[in-house]
Amino acid sequence: MIHRHRTNKFSSLLEILFVSMRLGLTSFGGPVAHLGYFHNEYVRKRNWLDEKSYADLVALCQFLPGPASSQVGIGIGVIRGGFIGGVLAFLGFTMPSVIALILFAQLLDGMDITNAGWIHGLKIVAVAVVAHAILGMAQKLAPDLKRKAIALFAIIAALLWQTAFIQVGIILLSGIIGFILYKDSKDQEENQIHFPISKRFAAGNLILFFALLFALPILSRSLSFDWLAMFDSFYRSGSLVFGGGHVVLPLLEREFVPSGLISEEAFLAGYGAAQAVPGPLFTFAAYIGAVINGWQGGLLATFAIFLPAFLLIIGTLPFWNILRKNPKINGALMGVNAAVVGILIAAFYHPIWTSSIFEPVDFAFASLLFSMLVHWKLPPWIIVLTGAVGGVFIGML
Repeated sequence: MIHRHRTNKFSSLLEILFVSMRLGLTSFGGPVAHLGYFHNEYVRKRNWLDEKSYADLVALCQFLPGPASSQVGIGIGVIRGGFIGGVLAFLGFTMPSVIALILFAQLLDGMDITNAGWIHGLKIVAVAVVAHAILGMAQKLAPDLKRKAIALFAIIAALLWQTAFIQVGIILLSGIIGFILYKDSKDQEENQIHFPISKRFAAGNLILFFALLFALPILSRSLSFDWLAMFDSFYRSGSLVFGGGHVVLPLLEREFVPSGLISEEAFLAGYGAAQAVPGPLFTFAAYIGAVINGWQGGLLATFAIFLPAFLLIIGTLPFWNILRKNPKINGALMGVNAAVVGILIAAFYHPIWTSSIFEPVDFAFASLLFSMLVHWKLPPWIIVLTGAVGGVFIGML
């Protein structure tokens, strides 16, 4: 009987790995599209969880920082196979694109792409994509005057004091402001969701998340150890991102391009490649890590940027029902979400806008790409291809 139980458990874990890997190899189109693929595979085809539980899990993951689609995948893995199921679901969905982007970084190594026209085109693509992401987030996370004011405070602070500590400071202060302003807010949803994780284990994950978020910037500056500084930058970027992979672009650009660890040209070439591969856009970190420190750097970067997402989803699952019904906690999170919009707008201006829009033709082309993405709803790979080709033509003018 015990042997049969172990065999069933092993085959269940193997199934989680293979199903998630197939999704990792075929899921193009960004986080919203990924959620559609997940729904089709996990809810409709396999019935691993019902519609209500899936919708609740998606709501939780939208609510947390980090890559929403990856967190949903981890959550489904946990429901199906406990903690190990979550790890396997993550590895299956993420590793195909990680391997592809590390190989792309090795391929570009030694090539001179400084003045390539297609690189300028990709810079303009980044303007359109990030503008679209910010508009969607601003409508959702800063809809009223108070939250717009919090976002404005975050923009001003992030532009005037461009340090690693200021981002965490803005988040903390905005959480306190939200706590005061929205202490009577209520979550409309009343759904319950159940996960096979103990509250003690979950609490340990949350403590580790916050400990690393505050300790890593201090340690990396006092020890001046390159690998630690890199881990800190990726971990912080993964901790502060709400709304999926497009949003991590400005944070990563601010972390690595001004310091000279990666050239802007190499950064944007990798961003184009990340758009072209399936799976989560956060795997763009693997490319940056590989450019800076070879394949070992790629693996470290992947681990560091996804670690906050993992700690948060495992840490909040058992507490979600209690947390969302607490108006004060809900209020603090509303303030934090508004601040994240402001931080992203600041990063959108510098370095993204300031390094790509120089002439009227650049702005005209950015407007065209933005319309293709937002109004005509064309897939991201078409936008990237159009941007690269258009950049070559602009270079000829």
